[in-house]
Amino acid sequence: MTEDDDWKGCDMEEIYRNLNPFELKHFPPVRFSDSHSVLYHCPIKDYSKPPAPLRAHPKWDAFHVRLSCSGKSQYPVEDESGNIVIENRWEMIKKALEGPITNSEEFESAILSYNSKYKDEWKFRALHTLFNEELDEDESQLFFQHLLPKIIQLALRMPELIQAPIPLLKQSKTHSLTLSQEQISCLIANAFLCTFPRRNTMKKKSEYCNFPDINFNRLFQSSGHHVLEKLRCIFHYFRRVCDNPPQGVVTFHRRYVPLADLPNWSQCEFPLGATPLHITSSGTIEDQGKGLLQVDFANKFLGGGVLGGGCVQEEIRFVICPELIVSKLFTECLRPNEALFMIGAEQFSSYEGYAGSFTWNGDFEDDTPFDENRRRKCTIVAIDALHFVQSAHQYKEELILRELNKAYVGFLHPLETAAPGVASGNWGCGAFGGEATLKALIQLMVCTITKRPLVYYTFGDRVLRDEVHKIHTFFLENNVTVKTLWNILKNFQKEKQSGKKLYEYIRTEVLNKDKSCLRTEELVKRKIISPVEVSRNVKREEGKQEVPEKKLNISEDIFASSDEDAELAAALDTLEKGEQKEEKVPLEDGMKKTMKQRTLLEMLDECYTKNNESPSKKRCVVKKPNGNLDS
Repeated sequence: MTEDDDWKGCDMEEIYRNLNPFELKHFPPVRFSDSHSVLYHCPIKDYSKPPAPLRAHPKWDAFHVRLSCSGKSQYPVEDESGNIVIENRWEMIKKALEGPITNSEEFESAILSYNSKYKDEWKFRALHTLFNEELDEDESQLFFQHLLPKIIQLALRMPELIQAPIPLLKQSKTHSLTLSQEQISCLIANAFLCTFPRRNTMKKKSEYCNFPDINFNRLFQSSGHHVLEKLRCIFHYFRRVCDNPPQGVVTFHRRYVPLADLPNWSQCEFPLGATPLHITSSGTIEDQGKGLLQVDFANKFLGGGVLGGGCVQEEIRFVICPELIVSKLFTECLRPNEALFMIGAEQFSSYEGYAGSFTWNGDFEDDTPFDENRRRKCTIVAIDALHFVQSAHQYKEELILRELNKAYVGFLHPLETAAPGVASGNWGCGAFGGEATLKALIQLMVCTITKRPLVYYTFGDRVLRDEVHKIHTFFLENNVTVKTLWNILKNFQKEKQSGKKLYEYIRTEVLNKDKSCLRTEELVKRKIISPVEVSRNVKREEGKQEVPEKKLNISEDIFASSDEDAELAAALDTLEKGEQKEEKVPLEDGMKKTMKQRTLLEMLDECYTKNNESPSKKRCVVKKPNGNLDS
């Protein structure tokens, strides 16, 4: 390897354990069970057509998706006499969409006819800009005369394609859900047409306040060139699935790990240097991470701003693989000890750029092979990092522990076979304020304890590539363990040093410890101290240093307010100055928890909104009517 190579560390053959990239399995096969809901007839007998939908008794309750086509979905409308009457919403939807729609203004009016509460609020600026200014007349006519009728037809097939209730993947419960790609396309078509009931309000106490938004109205209202390019991706997806229905299936698995089952990082003696690391400044997770566990730098509300103005790593992945968007329909926001796995999603679009420069770049033919259950061998894990208002906050022990445990939940391998490697990068950096040097160490520690190789993409940052490679080599040469690094990280914040000096501090601490050990060995050889005394001193020091891990607070979220950043910064300053009183309360198993007005972890967890926008922004809320009417 020359100095000009983009990558350093071990080669990809070692990452793949000298096997075919797709040979190692990520998850068990699709099987009906109490913890795995399958919405089609399984096993699949005919691979030449989409799987047949499974029929089951419909449900309209708080544990399942409230489907647009349900007879219990009702909506208040004003009749000709000015009286309010209740109508079946699915009939309203079919009536609104059955006539010809020739332009974006008529499309907006049709959607608002069954979402009339928002007729003065929803303005589909992005759609109007795209069709009236960006596309030529022929392209616009092609959409309204050919593609939109197909999208409507696909959406109205919901009673035929979705014949079993869709469970909500709720907090504090491990559960899997598998749907056919055709079923997913129908659900996304309904989201595009904004038909899902009770999913338009963001009010805190509304039924779905803990779920991401799913209807496309906010995307239609957003602005910016990248929003128009996201719409092009969505249109292209519908062109593909309407003309040639896909025949595979996709699994969504929500994993919950009880706090008692999380690792004790202070006891982990695994050597960090033994974990194969391939770090590169070129390539992307989705293109070069084939066959690996691909990390989605997620918002705790899945998809982040994909249906709004957001256009970074997670949002881009969701628009080039639109089947991921359906996870927003049934996945409650993630808690600190939870992750979501998405197995089998297909990529439909190519792209260039990032954020404001994002551009749809045409069709993408996904050649990822299928497994025995007709899922593409593509496994994505969504893990959400904390949002840090100030960079220094992330070095606090409580918050490093939270990120370690979050990554552990995502990287834990469920099978007894060898675990595939992880394809990741600057998780939680950029807009969320994380330091890549620290996040790289956190992910390396977790890969070590879960026995997974790590492929790290620095996205063009050669300096970071070299720094991480050098510190990994240092760990190898000095036999640094997870326990040793964890203890050093816990002490780093106490030294009040800049995060830029983290690796220098680690090297100094490791070498000083080695020198201390050498001096002790020399004293024992010269019989100045005895081995028994050394052992007694070590136990005494370990008793001083090791503190039981703090139990994470997983209390309910409160949506961010416009004053939240200032409140958080002030609270942190108070904590750092030691001016806030602490009360020790005994917990189970001898653990102790510091009780404050609000814990630091709680405040940070509350610090970003549903849509991965600025933490200081308030969400627009809409009042929800009483009773069983839909909003």
